[in-house]
Amino acid sequence: MRVGVCGSGGHLSTIRLRDIAAAGRHHEALDLFRHALRHSEPFVSISSILPSAILSAAALSLSPAAAQLHSLALKSGLLPADPFVLTALLSAYSRLRLLPLACRLFDEVPSSAAPTSAFNALISGHALAPVSSPAVLALFCRMRREAVPFDDVTLLALLPAAPPAAIPPLHGVAFRAALASVSSVSNCLLSCYSRVGAVDFARQLFDEMPDHRKDRISWNAMISCYAQNGLAHQVLDLFDTMEHSASVEPDAVTLIGVLSSCAYLGARSIGRKIENYISQKPSFDSNTHLKNALISLHVRCGDLARARKIFDEMPQRTIVSWTAMIAGYGMHGHGEEALRLFDKMIEVGIRPDGIAMVSVLSACSHGGLADKGMWYFSSMKTAYGVVPSREHYACVVDLLGRAGQLKEAWELIESMPVEPDGPIWGALLGACKIHKNVELAELAFEHVIELEPTNVGYYVLLSNIYSDAGRLDGVARVRAIMRQRGLKKGPGCSYVDHKGKVHLFMADDHSHPQAKNIYEMVLRLEAMVKNDSEIYGNKRKENLPLTGFHSEKLAIAFGLLNTEAGAEIVVIKNLRVCEDCHQFMKMVSQVVNRKFVVRDASRFHHFEGGACSCKDYW
Repeated sequence: MRVGVCGSGGHLSTIRLRDIAAAGRHHEALDLFRHALRHSEPFVSISSILPSAILSAAALSLSPAAAQLHSLALKSGLLPADPFVLTALLSAYSRLRLLPLACRLFDEVPSSAAPTSAFNALISGHALAPVSSPAVLALFCRMRREAVPFDDVTLLALLPAAPPAAIPPLHGVAFRAALASVSSVSNCLLSCYSRVGAVDFARQLFDEMPDHRKDRISWNAMISCYAQNGLAHQVLDLFDTMEHSASVEPDAVTLIGVLSSCAYLGARSIGRKIENYISQKPSFDSNTHLKNALISLHVRCGDLARARKIFDEMPQRTIVSWTAMIAGYGMHGHGEEALRLFDKMIEVGIRPDGIAMVSVLSACSHGGLADKGMWYFSSMKTAYGVVPSREHYACVVDLLGRAGQLKEAWELIESMPVEPDGPIWGALLGACKIHKNVELAELAFEHVIELEPTNVGYYVLLSNIYSDAGRLDGVARVRAIMRQRGLKKGPGCSYVDHKGKVHLFMADDHSHPQAKNIYEMVLRLEAMVKNDSEIYGNKRKENLPLTGFHSEKLAIAFGLLNTEAGAEIVVIKNLRVCEDCHQFMKMVSQVVNRKFVVRDASRFHHFEGGACSCKDYW
C-alpha cells in the first residue's frame, strides 16, 4: 500500500519523518504521518514511515495510538511479513508495559519468519519488566534452536536480565560467536559480573581486554565492580593505573566511585588530590554529584569543617547535599548542629525524604537528644509526609536504648505496624550492652538470630554482655553455638592515611615495616597511662610475646611515630571500638597532648585532653 506525502519527494519525506522521530520530536512526527495519510501526491510506501510513527506513539505513552497503528499495519498487509513494522510494534508494546500484547503478536509470527530484530525487541521487553522473567533465556534458547542469528544487541538486552548462574555460559556463547571482543558487550559483561559479585571473573575479563579496547566505560565498570563489592584498596590501585593510561581520562562517574572508596578507607590525601583535580575542570567543579561525593569524603575522613565549606559554596544543593551534611554532623556527635541544619533545609523549601529523616533521628541518637528525636519521629508523617519505615524504627529503638529507656524501646517494637527486622532487634541488643541488661539482651538475641542467623556481630555482642556480667557460662554457650554453625568473628582492622599511602593494621599483626617500633611505642604508652614504668621494662626484660594489641592501638602508635608534635591523627576502624581501647585513647590523648579522630562502625570519636566527644556513650 502506498500513501501520498506532500513535499519534494516521497524518499525525502520518509527521511524527514525518521529524523524528526529520532530527534525526539514525536508530536511533529505523528503530525507528519497524519499529513501523509491525507494526501495522494507524490507517493511513498506506508511501510517506510509506519515504524517511526509507532515508536513515536510509544515514546509519548499513547497506547491507543499504538493500537490504531497496529490495526493499520494489519489492514495494509504488513504483518507479519514486514520485519521493520513487526519490530517497531514489539518495541512499542514493550515500552508501554504491554508485554502480553507483544508476546501475542510475536507468537503469531511463523518461526521461520521472525527476524533477529524481532527477537531482540521482545528480549528487551522482558528485560524492562520490573521482575526478572525466565522467558528472557527461553527466547534466546529458541533463537539458538531455530538457527536465528544473534548479535551484540541481543546480548546487551539479554545479559542484564539473565540470572547470575547464566552469566558465565552466556559469556562463553559470546566468545564463540566472536562478540565478546565487542567493547559494548565486554563492558556489559563487566557490569554483570559486578552485579553478581563475581569480582575475579570481572578482573580476568578486564585484563584480557586489549588496551586499545578499554574505553572509559570499561574502566568505570571495573572500578564500580570493586567499589560495589567493598574492595576499596583495589579501587585506588586501579585508579592509579588508569591515571597512568594516556588514552583514558576519568569522568565524573570514575571520580565518584574513587571518592567513595577514599571515604571508606579514610584516604584523605588521595581524596584531596582528586578534589584538586576536580577544581581545575570547570565542568567537574560545577557537578553537584561530585560535590556531594566530596562532602561525604570529608565527613567520613573526619574533616567536618572542609565538608561544610564545600556545602556552603555550592550554588545549588539537592536533598542529597543536605542529607550528607546533616548525617555528617550526626556521625560526629554534633546533634544540635545537625538539627539546626535540618531546620534551615526546611526553611529554604526542601522537603525531607525518608533518608533525610533517618539522618535526623540518627543524629539525635548519637547526640543523646532523646526528647527531640521522639518529637521528630512522632511528627514526621504529618509534618513532612514521610511514613516511618523499619529503618526509622531502628533509629528510634537505638535512640531510646542509648538513653536507658529500654522498656520504652521494647514497647515501641511491640507496637510496630510491621514485623521488626534484624537491625531493630540489633539496636535493642546494642542498648542492652551499654546498660548491662542481660535478661532483655537474651530476648533480643533470640529474635535477631532468627532473622540473621549468620551475622557474627550479634553473637559477639551477646558474648560481651555475658562477659561484662561475669557470666562465663553464657560466653561459653555463645561460642559453642558459633562453632556449631561454623561462624567466626571477622578480623578487626584500622587504617591510617600517611603521605598519600593508606597503612593497614590488624590485631597482633607484625607485617608492617615499622612493627618493632610500633609495638614498643604501645608498651611505652600503656606504661604512661597506667603510671607504671615496670610494664614496659618487664615485657622487654622477659621477652614476652607482643600479643593482645588491637589494631587501633597499633594505628595510634604508628601515627605518633610518623607525625609532627601537635598534628591530628585520624584512624578508621572497621568494627566498634572496644571499651579498653576507648579508655586507652582517652588517656593517651591527655598524656601526649594530641587529638585523635577515630571512626568506628558506629560513629566518630574525637579524643582530646583525656575525654571523648561521645561522652562514653557509643
